[in-house]
Amino acid sequence: MRLARDLRILGLLGTLLLCLAWEAIGATGLGGFTWPPLSRVIAMLADPDRWDLFGRAAGSTLASAVEGYVFGALAGIALAMLTHFLPRLAPGADRLAAGMHAIPTVALAPVFLILLPAGSTAPTLAGIGVAFLVYVAAASGLRASSAAHRDLFQVLGSRPSARLLRLDLPAGLPSIATGLRLAVPAALIGAVIGEWFGAPRGLGVLIVNGMQNFQIVLLWSAVLLVALISLTAYLIAGAIERAVHARFR
Repeated sequence: MRLARDLRILGLLGTLLLCLAWEAIGATGLGGFTWPPLSRVIAMLADPDRWDLFGRAAGSTLASAVEGYVFGALAGIALAMLTHFLPRLAPGADRLAAGMHAIPTVALAPVFLILLPAGSTAPTLAGIGVAFLVYVAAASGLRASSAAHRDLFQVLGSRPSARLLRLDLPAGLPSIATGLRLAVPAALIGAVIGEWFGAPRGLGVLIVNGMQNFQIVLLWSAVLLVALISLTAYLIAGAIERAVHARFR
C-alpha cells in the first residue's frame, strides 16, 4: 500500500513538473510561436464559446474509438479462442496478426478510405490496433491454466467447451484484462488518425485544421483533449484490470 501511494505521489509530481515546464517554455518563447503556454491552451478549453465545438469533436472521436474498441476486442478474443480450439491455426493467425500490426496505420487509412463506406475508416483503424493487442493477450492467457488442472478436467471427461469456459477462460481473464487496458490508447490513436482522412468532424479533424490554418492554440487544445480522454479511459481500464486480477489470481 505504501509503495502504491509513493508511486502515485511521484506520478503527480512528475505531471506537475511537466505542466510547469510546458508553461515556462511557452511563456518565455523558448519553443517558438508553435509552443503556446499551457495556460492559453487551458483557457481555450475552458472557454464556454468553444464547448460546443470541442464537445461535438470529442463525441465523434469517442464514438469511433468505442466502436473500434468493442469490435476489435471481440475479434481478438474470438480469434484467440478459435486458435485455442484448433491449435493448427495458431501459427497462421499469429502471422496474420503480426503482419497487420506491422503495417503503419497511416498507410492503411487511404486504402480503407477507398474500400470502406464513408465514416468507417476511423473505427476500422481503431479496431485493428485493438484486435492485435487483445489477441496476443488472450492467446497467451488461455494457455495460463496449470497442467494439473488440465489433467484433472481430462480425467473427469469434460468436453473442450466446458474446459474452456470453466478453466482456460477464467485463468486467462487477468491477461485479457491487461490486453484490454493496453488497447485503450490504440483505439484513440486509430480513431484520430482515421479522422485525418475525410471525416466530417472529430478531434483529428480539429488537429488537421489547426495545422493547416496555423491555429496553434486550437491544435494544442485538441491534442491535450485527446490525451486527457485517453488517460481517463486508461485509468478506468486499469481499475477494472486490478479488480479482475484480484478476483482470478
